[in-house]
Amino acid sequence: MDAAPGHFQKRQVLRIMTLTRCLPALLCLLLAVPLACADDRPELVIGYYDFPPSIDTDARGRAHGELVDLVLRVAERAGYRPVFRGLPSARLYGALREGSVDVWPGAPDKPELEDDTVEGEQVLSEVYLNLYFRRDTLLPRIPDDLAGQGLIVLNGYNYAPQVDEILHAPGVRLHRASTHVSAVGMLMHRRGDFLLDYELPVSQARARLNAPELPFVVLHRMPIRFIASRRAPGATRKLADLDRAYAEMVRRGEPVNLRRR
Repeated sequence: MDAAPGHFQKRQVLRIMTLTRCLPALLCLLLAVPLACADDRPELVIGYYDFPPSIDTDARGRAHGELVDLVLRVAERAGYRPVFRGLPSARLYGALREGSVDVWPGAPDKPELEDDTVEGEQVLSEVYLNLYFRRDTLLPRIPDDLAGQGLIVLNGYNYAPQVDEILHAPGVRLHRASTHVSAVGMLMHRRGDFLLDYELPVSQARARLNAPELPFVVLHRMPIRFIASRRAPGATRKLADLDRAYAEMVRRGEPVNLRRR
Protein backbone atom coordinates (compact mmCIF):
# COMPACT_ATOMS: atom_id res chain seq x y z
CA MET A 1 0.00 0.00 0.00
CA ASP A 2 2.92 2.39 0.69
CA ALA A 3 4.32 1.95 -2.86
CA ALA A 4 1.37 3.58 -4.60
CA PRO A 5 2.06 7.14 -3.42
CA GLY A 6 5.72 6.79 -4.32
CA HIS A 7 4.86 5.53 -7.77
CA PHE A 8 2.44 8.44 -8.26
CA GLN A 9 5.12 10.97 -7.25
CA LYS A 10 7.59 9.46 -9.73
CA ARG A 11 5.06 9.77 -12.54
CA GLN A 12 4.49 13.44 -11.65
CA VAL A 13 8.24 14.12 -11.69
CA LEU A 14 8.55 12.45 -15.11
CA ARG A 15 5.72 14.60 -16.48
CA ILE A 16 7.37 17.79 -15.21
CA MET A 17 10.73 16.75 -16.71
CA THR A 18 9.07 15.99 -20.06
CA LEU A 19 7.34 19.40 -20.11
CA THR A 20 10.60 21.09 -19.19
CA ARG A 21 12.37 19.41 -22.14
CA CYS A 22 9.53 20.41 -24.51
CA LEU A 23 9.31 24.01 -23.32
CA PRO A 24 12.15 25.38 -25.52
CA ALA A 25 10.61 23.76 -28.60
CA LEU A 26 7.19 25.20 -27.73
CA LEU A 27 8.69 28.68 -27.29
CA CYS A 28 10.44 28.45 -30.65
CA LEU A 29 7.19 27.40 -32.29
CA LEU A 30 5.29 30.33 -30.76
CA LEU A 31 7.99 32.79 -31.75
CA ALA A 32 8.05 31.45 -35.29
CA VAL A 33 4.34 32.09 -35.90
CA PRO A 34 4.58 35.92 -36.15
CA LEU A 35 7.65 35.61 -38.34
CA ALA A 36 5.83 33.30 -40.71
CA CYS A 37 2.93 35.80 -40.93
CA ALA A 38 5.17 38.85 -41.47
CA ASP A 39 4.62 40.80 -44.70
CA ASP A 40 7.88 40.50 -46.64
CA ARG A 41 6.70 42.56 -49.64
CA PRO A 42 8.83 45.65 -50.35
CA GLU A 43 7.38 48.83 -48.91
CA LEU A 44 6.05 51.50 -51.27
CA VAL A 45 5.62 54.95 -49.70
CA ILE A 46 2.79 56.76 -51.49
CA GLY A 47 2.62 60.48 -50.86
CA TYR A 48 -0.50 62.57 -51.24
CA TYR A 49 -2.14 65.79 -50.18
CA ASP A 50 -5.81 66.06 -49.33
CA PHE A 51 -7.97 66.38 -52.43
CA PRO A 52 -11.43 65.32 -51.30
CA PRO A 53 -13.32 63.29 -52.25
CA SER A 54 -10.67 61.53 -54.38
CA ILE A 55 -8.12 61.25 -51.60
CA ASP A 56 -8.34 62.54 -48.07
CA THR A 57 -7.31 61.82 -44.49
CA ASP A 58 -10.04 60.58 -42.16
CA ALA A 59 -10.47 61.23 -38.44
CA ARG A 60 -8.18 58.28 -37.63
CA GLY A 61 -5.39 59.69 -39.79
CA ARG A 62 -5.85 57.13 -42.56
CA ALA A 63 -6.01 57.84 -46.27
CA HIS A 64 -9.36 57.16 -47.88
CA GLY A 65 -11.26 57.88 -51.08
CA GLU A 66 -11.78 56.37 -54.53
CA LEU A 67 -8.24 57.14 -55.66
CA VAL A 68 -6.82 55.55 -52.50
CA ASP A 69 -8.77 52.35 -53.19
CA LEU A 70 -7.50 52.21 -56.77
CA VAL A 71 -3.87 52.95 -55.90
CA LEU A 72 -3.98 50.38 -53.11
CA ARG A 73 -5.16 47.66 -55.50
CA VAL A 74 -2.58 48.61 -58.13
CA ALA A 75 0.29 48.64 -55.63
CA GLU A 76 -0.69 45.26 -54.20
CA ARG A 77 -1.07 43.79 -57.68
CA ALA A 78 2.46 45.05 -58.43
CA GLY A 79 3.76 43.15 -55.37
CA TYR A 80 4.28 46.05 -52.96
CA ARG A 81 3.13 46.82 -49.45
CA PRO A 82 1.63 50.31 -49.81
CA VAL A 83 2.07 52.89 -47.06
CA PHE A 84 0.22 56.19 -47.51
CA ARG A 85 1.77 59.40 -46.24
CA GLY A 86 -0.35 62.56 -46.21
CA LEU A 87 1.50 65.89 -46.48
CA PRO A 88 0.77 69.49 -47.40
CA SER A 89 1.54 70.08 -51.08
CA ALA A 90 4.80 71.98 -50.49
CA ARG A 91 6.14 69.27 -48.16
CA LEU A 92 5.02 66.54 -50.56
CA TYR A 93 7.01 68.12 -53.38
CA GLY A 94 10.00 68.36 -51.04
CA ALA A 95 9.64 64.68 -50.11
CA LEU A 96 9.61 63.74 -53.80
CA ARG A 97 12.71 65.81 -54.43
CA GLU A 98 14.62 64.18 -51.58
CA GLY A 99 13.28 60.64 -52.08
CA SER A 100 11.49 60.06 -48.76
CA VAL A 101 8.33 59.41 -50.80
CA ASP A 102 8.43 56.81 -53.58
CA VAL A 103 5.45 57.84 -55.70
CA TRP A 104 2.64 60.35 -55.86
CA PRO A 105 -0.61 59.77 -57.79
CA GLY A 106 -0.87 63.29 -59.12
CA ALA A 107 -0.84 65.73 -61.99
CA PRO A 108 2.24 65.74 -64.26
CA ASP A 109 4.14 68.67 -65.77
CA LYS A 110 5.00 70.39 -62.51
CA PRO A 111 7.99 72.64 -63.30
CA GLU A 112 9.26 72.45 -59.72
CA LEU A 113 9.42 68.62 -59.93
CA GLU A 114 10.75 68.24 -63.47
CA ASP A 115 14.35 67.44 -62.52
CA ASP A 116 13.54 65.19 -59.58
CA THR A 117 10.70 62.95 -60.75
CA VAL A 118 9.77 60.58 -63.57
CA GLU A 119 6.18 60.28 -64.77
CA GLY A 120 4.27 57.09 -65.52
CA GLU A 121 2.42 56.32 -68.73
CA GLN A 122 -0.93 55.04 -67.44
CA VAL A 123 -3.71 57.58 -66.77
CA LEU A 124 -5.52 56.75 -63.52
CA SER A 125 -8.06 59.55 -63.73
CA GLU A 126 -8.61 63.07 -65.05
CA VAL A 127 -9.13 66.29 -63.13
CA TYR A 128 -11.02 69.25 -64.56
CA LEU A 129 -10.08 72.73 -63.39
CA ASN A 130 -12.91 75.15 -64.08
CA LEU A 131 -13.67 78.84 -63.77
CA TYR A 132 -17.07 79.19 -62.08
CA PHE A 133 -19.35 82.23 -61.99
CA ARG A 134 -22.90 83.12 -61.00
CA ARG A 135 -25.84 82.88 -63.34
CA ASP A 136 -26.17 86.65 -63.49
CA THR A 137 -22.62 86.92 -64.89
CA LEU A 138 -21.97 86.88 -68.61
CA LEU A 139 -19.74 84.19 -70.09
CA PRO A 140 -16.26 85.67 -69.57
CA ARG A 141 -13.61 86.20 -72.19
CA ILE A 142 -10.44 84.92 -70.58
CA PRO A 143 -8.31 86.66 -69.43
CA ASP A 144 -9.70 90.04 -70.58
CA ASP A 145 -12.94 89.97 -68.57
CA LEU A 146 -11.10 89.06 -65.36
CA ALA A 147 -9.41 92.45 -65.15
CA GLY A 148 -10.59 94.28 -62.05
CA GLN A 149 -12.60 91.26 -60.85
CA GLY A 150 -12.36 89.23 -57.65
CA LEU A 151 -11.11 85.66 -58.19
CA ILE A 152 -11.62 83.10 -55.41
CA VAL A 153 -8.87 80.47 -55.11
CA LEU A 154 -8.12 77.65 -52.65
CA ASN A 155 -5.23 77.88 -50.21
CA GLY A 156 -2.44 75.36 -50.74
CA TYR A 157 -3.11 74.50 -54.39
CA ASN A 158 -0.63 74.80 -57.23
CA TYR A 159 -1.81 75.21 -60.81
CA ALA A 160 -0.48 74.63 -64.30
CA PRO A 161 1.63 77.45 -65.79
CA GLN A 162 -1.15 78.51 -68.18
CA VAL A 163 -3.52 78.86 -65.23
CA ASP A 164 -0.98 80.87 -63.25
CA GLU A 165 -1.09 83.42 -66.06
CA ILE A 166 -4.76 84.00 -65.26
CA LEU A 167 -3.99 84.43 -61.56
CA HIS A 168 -1.45 87.11 -62.37
CA ALA A 169 -3.47 88.87 -65.07
CA PRO A 170 -3.52 92.67 -64.65
CA GLY A 171 -6.09 93.87 -62.15
CA VAL A 172 -7.17 90.46 -60.85
CA ARG A 173 -7.94 90.56 -57.12
CA LEU A 174 -7.38 87.22 -55.37
CA HIS A 175 -9.62 86.07 -52.51
CA ARG A 176 -8.46 82.94 -50.70
CA ALA A 177 -10.69 80.24 -49.23
CA SER A 178 -9.69 77.40 -46.90
CA THR A 179 -12.19 74.80 -48.16
CA HIS A 180 -14.22 74.06 -51.28
CA VAL A 181 -17.44 74.66 -49.33
CA SER A 182 -16.33 78.08 -48.14
CA ALA A 183 -15.13 78.94 -51.67
CA VAL A 184 -18.54 78.16 -53.20
CA GLY A 185 -20.21 80.05 -50.37
CA MET A 186 -18.04 83.11 -51.05
CA LEU A 187 -19.07 83.08 -54.70
CA MET A 188 -22.77 82.69 -53.90
CA HIS A 189 -22.61 85.55 -51.35
CA ARG A 190 -20.82 87.82 -53.85
CA ARG A 191 -17.54 87.93 -51.96
CA GLY A 192 -15.87 87.32 -55.30
CA ASP A 193 -16.84 87.37 -58.96
CA PHE A 194 -15.26 84.12 -60.16
CA LEU A 195 -14.11 80.87 -58.57
CA LEU A 196 -11.17 78.77 -59.72
CA ASP A 197 -11.76 75.21 -58.51
CA TYR A 198 -12.03 71.56 -59.47
CA GLU A 199 -15.24 69.98 -60.75
CA LEU A 200 -16.02 67.16 -58.34
CA PRO A 201 -15.23 69.07 -55.11
CA VAL A 202 -17.42 71.96 -56.30
CA SER A 203 -20.29 69.57 -57.06
CA GLN A 204 -20.06 68.13 -53.55
CA ALA A 205 -19.77 71.60 -52.00
CA ARG A 206 -22.91 72.73 -53.85
CA ALA A 207 -24.77 69.68 -52.56
CA ARG A 208 -23.79 70.49 -48.98
CA LEU A 209 -24.88 74.10 -49.39
CA ASN A 210 -28.01 73.19 -51.36
CA ALA A 211 -26.77 75.66 -53.99
CA PRO A 212 -27.87 75.66 -57.64
CA GLU A 213 -25.65 74.55 -60.47
CA LEU A 214 -23.00 77.08 -61.43
CA PRO A 215 -22.01 77.89 -65.01
CA PHE A 216 -18.33 77.39 -65.74
CA VAL A 217 -15.58 77.38 -68.32
CA VAL A 218 -13.12 74.47 -68.42
CA LEU A 219 -9.63 75.95 -68.10
CA HIS A 220 -7.49 72.87 -67.86
CA ARG A 221 -7.88 69.08 -68.00
CA MET A 222 -5.18 67.20 -66.14
CA PRO A 223 -4.39 63.48 -66.23
CA ILE A 224 -3.55 61.76 -62.96
CA ARG A 225 -0.51 59.46 -63.25
CA PHE A 226 1.98 57.79 -60.98
CA ILE A 227 4.88 60.18 -60.46
CA ALA A 228 8.00 58.61 -58.95
CA SER A 229 10.88 60.28 -57.15
CA ARG A 230 14.21 59.93 -58.95
CA ARG A 231 15.89 60.03 -55.52
CA ALA A 232 14.02 57.00 -54.18
CA PRO A 233 15.80 53.64 -54.63
CA GLY A 234 14.55 51.71 -57.65
CA ALA A 235 12.27 54.52 -58.85
CA THR A 236 12.20 53.44 -62.49
CA ARG A 237 11.48 49.80 -61.60
CA LYS A 238 8.71 50.74 -59.18
CA LEU A 239 7.07 53.01 -61.72
CA ALA A 240 7.22 50.31 -64.40
CA ASP A 241 5.75 47.76 -61.95
CA LEU A 242 2.82 50.06 -61.14
CA ASP A 243 2.11 50.91 -64.78
CA ARG A 244 2.28 47.25 -65.72
CA ALA A 245 -0.08 46.25 -62.90
CA TYR A 246 -2.61 48.93 -63.86
CA ALA A 247 -2.49 47.90 -67.53
CA GLU A 248 -3.07 44.28 -66.52
CA MET A 249 -6.12 45.28 -64.46
CA VAL A 250 -7.53 47.15 -67.47
CA ARG A 251 -6.96 44.13 -69.72
CA ARG A 252 -8.73 41.85 -67.25
CA GLY A 253 -11.72 44.17 -67.15
CA GLU A 254 -11.33 45.01 -63.47
CA PRO A 255 -13.06 48.19 -62.23
CA VAL A 256 -10.50 51.00 -62.56
CA ASN A 257 -12.53 53.91 -63.95
CA LEU A 258 -12.96 56.80 -61.53
CA ARG A 259 -15.53 59.53 -61.76
CA ARG A 260 -14.66 62.71 -63.56
CA ARG A 261 -12.90 64.87 -60.99
